[in-house]
Amino acid sequence: MDNNQNNNSSGSSYNNYNYTNANQNGNGNFYTSGNQQNSWSANTGNGTGGYEDPKQKRPKKERKKGGFGIKLAKCVAIALVFGLVGGSVFAGTNYAFGKIFKNDTTQTANVKEEKQEKEEEENTSLTQSGKNSVESTSVSNATVVSDVSDIVSEVMPSIVAITNMSEQQYQNFFGQTGTYESESCGSGIIVSQNDDYLYIATNNHVVEGASKLTVQFIDDSTVAADVKGVASSSDLAVVQVAKSNMQQETLDQIKVATLGNSDELQVGEGAIAIGNALGYGQSVTTGVISALDRSVSIQDESTGEEITNELIQTDAAINPGNSGGALLNMKGEVIGINEVKYSDTQVEGMGYSIPISKAAPIIDRLINREAVDSSAYIGINGVNVTSQIASAYKMPIGIYVAQVVSGSPSEAAGILQGDIITEFDGSQVKTMSDLKDMLGYYAAGTQVEIKLQRPSNGQYTEQTVTVTLGSKPEQQ
Repeated sequence: MDNNQNNNSSGSSYNNYNYTNANQNGNGNFYTSGNQQNSWSANTGNGTGGYEDPKQKRPKKERKKGGFGIKLAKCVAIALVFGLVGGSVFAGTNYAFGKIFKNDTTQTANVKEEKQEKEEEENTSLTQSGKNSVESTSVSNATVVSDVSDIVSEVMPSIVAITNMSEQQYQNFFGQTGTYESESCGSGIIVSQNDDYLYIATNNHVVEGASKLTVQFIDDSTVAADVKGVASSSDLAVVQVAKSNMQQETLDQIKVATLGNSDELQVGEGAIAIGNALGYGQSVTTGVISALDRSVSIQDESTGEEITNELIQTDAAINPGNSGGALLNMKGEVIGINEVKYSDTQVEGMGYSIPISKAAPIIDRLINREAVDSSAYIGINGVNVTSQIASAYKMPIGIYVAQVVSGSPSEAAGILQGDIITEFDGSQVKTMSDLKDMLGYYAAGTQVEIKLQRPSNGQYTEQTVTVTLGSKPEQQ
């Protein structure tokens, strides 16, 4: 039933009465028609015409002894006999009736119960099923889980707090520049290890510009850390901590997180967020998966580049310091890396996480590749095609090739001005920063495949070219 249905009805209700007049006078009194007469009897006797008093004395009757008692006893006896006979006749009649019609009061009660059950079933939906009817929703057996302490106690040893000390420049009133040390906090997830290192996944903006990184573990011990690799376009980074710098007690308490499958997520299922909110230490918030594949654009503070990614939306509180922390499902598996929240006075409960199924391959590459002493060279000048530019000019998101350097590896591979590079050696690239970061892990002479979108007759077609990376020229 529509809760907004108006159940009020206007108007007044009156009772109509029909009056029948029968000898009703003006005063409203009712009379019975007819004349009442007094009977007088005139006796003429002796021819005298004398008057005889009608009230004459009657002789008293003699009461017979025992008369009333005998009558009372007879009445009681007759009543008893009638009761016995009547009861027998009633029982016999009822038995005979049941035999003839094969029915009884129990069957009647069953019929009433079946009728009531049928009415209850019909009342489950206000609109009854019929031809071309829309299916009604079914009743769920899902339960609300409010106690997640078991999940948290199991996963918390894999969550760390990250402190970033960086040098920030400033300019005073007289135009003089200087630097000061700035501290920021974030979170991370222990996702892998080998004999020598622990590898911690986090956001790129958590470790960006760091001159010194420290990691705090479950037992509150802190250890120096290094950036293993970053993917700025995905806002992902990997931090490594040498096990040799850690105490054995800490190693005994920490755990490596179990990664889930964010591709299997459904809107409405429960979610748990853990992170170093406001730098106060690890805290827990709960909520649900609010939406999937939300396009969210953020700006890189150091380069000013705008980055757009498809993220998980949740109403579990994501606060400053939660960045890089874990978004968990109700199995305790990591399904996302918390990244950002929507902050506005008119908005409540809109946080976003990087889906772990998209982040895991990038994290794996960051862990396993090694930086080289001299980064490779491709030979282009490019411009970032952001989501806004792509929407306005119907272009793919990627790196627009504004210039191909003469004699460069790109020219030799057939890359043209106007091409838009979207993928480098199997990894998605969206900005020039992405491309520069990746080139830092490749040596000159390495062959890589580059995917690009080439304009043709007002449309873009995908092409793949093989580029042999060169050495960066001295003047550059």
